[in-house]
Amino acid sequence: MCGIIGIVGKNPVNQMLYDGLLVLQHRGQDAAGIVTSDGGTFYMHKNNGLVQDVFQTRHMRNLIGNVGIAHVRYPTAGSSSAAEAQPFYVNSPFGIVLGHNGNLTNSQQLKREMFRQDLRHINTTSDSEVLLNVLAHEIESSARNTALDVDMVFDAVSGVHKRVKGAYGVVAMIANYGLLAFRDPFGIRPLVIGKSETEKGVEYVVASESVALDVLGFQLVRDVAPGEAIFIDMDGNFHARQCAEDPVLSPCIFEYVYLARPDSVIDGVSVYQTRLHMGESLAEKIRREWAHLDIDVVIPIPDTSRPSALQLANALNLTYREGFIKNRYIGRTFIMPGQALRKKSVRQKLNPIGMEFKGKNVLLVDDSIVRGTTSQRIVQMAREAGANKVFFASAAPPVRFPNVYGIDMPSRDELLATGRSDDEICREIGADALIYQDLDALVHNIQRSNPAIKQFDCSCFNGCYVTGDITETYLAEIESARGDMDKIAKPANSSTQLDLNLVGSNSREEEEAA
Repeated sequence: MCGIIGIVGKNPVNQMLYDGLLVLQHRGQDAAGIVTSDGGTFYMHKNNGLVQDVFQTRHMRNLIGNVGIAHVRYPTAGSSSAAEAQPFYVNSPFGIVLGHNGNLTNSQQLKREMFRQDLRHINTTSDSEVLLNVLAHEIESSARNTALDVDMVFDAVSGVHKRVKGAYGVVAMIANYGLLAFRDPFGIRPLVIGKSETEKGVEYVVASESVALDVLGFQLVRDVAPGEAIFIDMDGNFHARQCAEDPVLSPCIFEYVYLARPDSVIDGVSVYQTRLHMGESLAEKIRREWAHLDIDVVIPIPDTSRPSALQLANALNLTYREGFIKNRYIGRTFIMPGQALRKKSVRQKLNPIGMEFKGKNVLLVDDSIVRGTTSQRIVQMAREAGANKVFFASAAPPVRFPNVYGIDMPSRDELLATGRSDDEICREIGADALIYQDLDALVHNIQRSNPAIKQFDCSCFNGCYVTGDITETYLAEIESARGDMDKIAKPANSSTQLDLNLVGSNSREEEEAA
């Protein structure tokens, strides 16, 4: 799960890239990076940490140029080393930098091809570096030592689609040429295009979510279609082409449930409106199958579930209350590495308001139940605050299968619902009743806003992987690799600052002294 943004402007873009990353911070809190270009030179700064911590004034001053890309990262493949912060850079051909949101499912095969056939070296464990080198090789093959043109760029993306499998939304810059962005043939990860009319001409932006466009004052034009590539040259000329043979829009359904901000619009669907619809359908299920529950109050687990909980309460004519106060300075437990850290952080993150629980039958509403650790602790907190009975509703269906397309829940051992019935899950989290959303209802909730979307990647709910290449052997391998990574003890402070001006580079000591 990552956030990407690229801008071709008429003025320096460093501040816009920074502001865009701030509103995409929810998509990755592990690392952040910005690369700008004034034509022939790339200027880069990236490091582990939040956007506001990675970039200081001295860094921003060095990020010159009217074209740039930026990235916020949470690792789903590779390690959390600062060396794997994005964007990545390769100097041949032409010089290319790339930021990637998603996860490649054939990265190991591609890495072997890089070494044996393409004669390229992969220096990290990141699948994004693999993707960059595949793109570089395809561009090199298309250009054949001649000047690069738009058709060659699009031919290279077609070559990428033929070799690469998995989920990928990409922004890249080619030195002296412009900004390239493309989306995998299934459109699993989101990517939108915006533009702004200025006195100097049209500026363009490509980003993971439309909220970045809103904040920057850009108008949402449309989504990048699955398999499509767009190229904006250094003069701001816009080009687009379908580069995949059989594209089929199959967006990740978990974007609407949890990942995306509610004020974003993805593939023509308002995330906020979808979450309201999720509350309505959940209310219908409670009315139909759980009418015997004597519910006094509906309380959301902040923040993502608020729209669903509010609409559920309205539909059932129940009282809605805010029962938990969230400490916004604690990281999201879902994407915190390590089960022990997740357990420890729940109470630090949420604190109940006793008067909303004492002596009441409470219906808690969350967006989903993944590992169950948070749900269990929240139910316990509600009881400790004096709740008479605690019912739990999930606005999403049971998460029973690993996600391999860029969400950090690849191991079936970590998923509470795998191999358990609803009654067993209910007992595990300590609730008096557990209500799950139905998958058909969830799909319908999204299609109400855009009936043109005929299918979704629902793999974490139903185990059906839209790319068609996921086997039991593959799942076992990634789970084994994840287990091995969890056993590795990491230094308390392994952060290494990476500051790159491709004319020169400063050491960390020089940076701290600056």
